[in-house]
Amino acid sequence: MKVYHIVYEPAYRSADIHFWTACNLKCRACYTRFETLDFGLYDDPIARIADKTPDEPPQRFLSCEEVESKLKDLPLERAIFIGTEPALDPEMPCLANILHREFGCYNILLTNGRHLAELTDIDEIIFSIKAVSPVLHRIYTGRDNRRILDNFALLARKGVRMQAETVLIPGLIEAAEVERVAEFVAGVDPSITLRIDAYFPVPGCPWRAASRAEVEEAAELARRHVQKVSILTLDMKRTGEKPLRLV
Repeated sequence: MKVYHIVYEPAYRSADIHFWTACNLKCRACYTRFETLDFGLYDDPIARIADKTPDEPPQRFLSCEEVESKLKDLPLERAIFIGTEPALDPEMPCLANILHREFGCYNILLTNGRHLAELTDIDEIIFSIKAVSPVLHRIYTGRDNRRILDNFALLARKGVRMQAETVLIPGLIEAAEVERVAEFVAGVDPSITLRIDAYFPVPGCPWRAASRAEVEEAAELARRHVQKVSILTLDMKRTGEKPLRLV
C-alpha cells in the first residue's frame, strides 16, 4: 500500500491519510512535488513552500495493518484519504473497509476522478474538477477531462454523496471558468456543494495568489447555478488544536 504519512486532528477526531501514487494528471501547480507533509503541521505553509526545491519522494510505506495500529488508541470518527491520487492505490478499498469495520469511521476520498476505485466503504467523495473547458484543462493538467466529467455524472446518478472542488487561479482558471464548473455541477445535481479554493503560488508556476475578493466574486457567480458554495481563502486561520503527526 502507498500510505506514507498520517496526521491526526484532535479537534475533529479525524485522520488525514496521505497516499503516494503515480498520479494520472500532471497538474502544473501540484504542491506535492515541493511538500510531502500535511500543511496543517505548519503555522504558515504557504510561505514554507514559496521558495522550496522539490522534496524527495517518500520511500517508506505502511501496510493496512500498520495504519490500523497507528490509529487504534485514538478517538476516531472520520478518515480523509488524500495525497497524489489515493484512488490509484489498489489497497485503498481494503483500508477503507478496515476503518469502517474496526472504527466505525466516516471515510472521505479526495480524488481527481479520472480513475474510479472500489467505493463500497467510501462514505463521501470530494471530487476535484480542475476545469470544464477542455483547452484549459489540458493546459493545466496535460490531460483530457472528458472521462473525469463523465465519472462525476456517473457517481451522482448512482447516489454517491459528493462535493465538488475547484481552484481559482488568476491568469488561468478565472471566475468565468469557475462559473462554468458550477454550471456543469448544477447540470448534474444543483444540490451538490461546490468549494472554491484560492490558488497559492507554487515554485516554477507563473500565477499569483488569488485574493479573497476574487474568490468571493467567483463564488457569487457560482451561486447562480448551485445551491451551496463554500470558499477557502488564504487569509483563513486554523481553528482548534494543532494536528499531530503519527507517521
